[in-house]
Amino acid sequence: MNTRIPLYRAVFGEQEKILLQSPAFKVSAWTYASGVLALSLENSRGKLLVLPYQGQMIWSAEFDGCNLTMNNLFEQPRPSPTVIDTYGCFMFHSGLLRNGCPTPDDTHALHGEMPCAPLDTAWLEVGEGYLRLGGSYQYAKGFGDRYLACPSVTLRADSALFDIDMDVTNLARKPMDLMYMAHMNYAFVTGARFVEPLGVQRLRLRTSVPDHVKPTPAWSAYMARLAEHPTQLACLEQPSLYDPEIVFFFDGVATDAAGQAHFLLDHPDGAAFYTRYRPEQFEHAARWILYTPDQQVAAFVLPSTCEPEGYNAEKAKGHVRVLAAGASASFSVTTGYLSAQERQKLLG
Repeated sequence: MNTRIPLYRAVFGEQEKILLQSPAFKVSAWTYASGVLALSLENSRGKLLVLPYQGQMIWSAEFDGCNLTMNNLFEQPRPSPTVIDTYGCFMFHSGLLRNGCPTPDDTHALHGEMPCAPLDTAWLEVGEGYLRLGGSYQYAKGFGDRYLACPSVTLRADSALFDIDMDVTNLARKPMDLMYMAHMNYAFVTGARFVEPLGVQRLRLRTSVPDHVKPTPAWSAYMARLAEHPTQLACLEQPSLYDPEIVFFFDGVATDAAGQAHFLLDHPDGAAFYTRYRPEQFEHAARWILYTPDQQVAAFVLPSTCEPEGYNAEKAKGHVRVLAAGASASFSVTTGYLSAQERQKLLG
């Protein structure tokens, strides 16, 4: 038996207000001074701060006292039509018509139209052992595309892992391009180690240089070495070399018997950040590392339908999916924090 509770913008005031409380969960709502509406979804292990009407972006995540979110420039989310003016969240939905870093020949914004999309509806669902925030957004452009996007995030009782889902339906009577990435911006943990327990066929370094990347001689020399031996960056132990950013692509991601791929960022204390997903939904995956005085991130895996090189480059590679008129596509990742004991039990 589950209960759905519709949300209304009127309940989001200047002061934090509890909307729901049970032995397992607590939900609070408020409006930031910037004007952005926010929800806190809490269980016994920690909480997610989610922006239900701004792309259903997960602004921050914290479990067992560990901050999962990249270090960034923003004290609070800002109202913005594009992600670059409020870039600092734990997770955003990148896409859906366009994705990645635009080249001079592209006309789309960085990571497309969905990250800060103004959702039409939002709701809570409470069931046996779980709490879910969902929403819907209908995109329509005169003489252009029309689709319905339904993101959601699901928190379970006593767990520091949570599900992030996206369902998209092409409402137009013609095919539409589809480019989607679950863009999870995990915190940089000094000394942490990248682990792919089931293995990958190949790790490739991105060799293109987007406009926002300003190479230095030291970085260029390091990139040349990484291009020859990409697996040498297995541990976050040289932060001075991760400015500007470093991006890798994965080829041939292995799965378990259930079709799931597993990725970890193992911490020196035995805990870990963890993500699993189905490569049948996400044909590609990337890794993004950055360490500057103002921003530090170790996005150890970014599942995607394409590489983040912008529309024209991905179209040329054959990486842009086509969603037929009336057709739907679904995407799901499970991600979060594992204690040292949970990490030991994972995958035997």
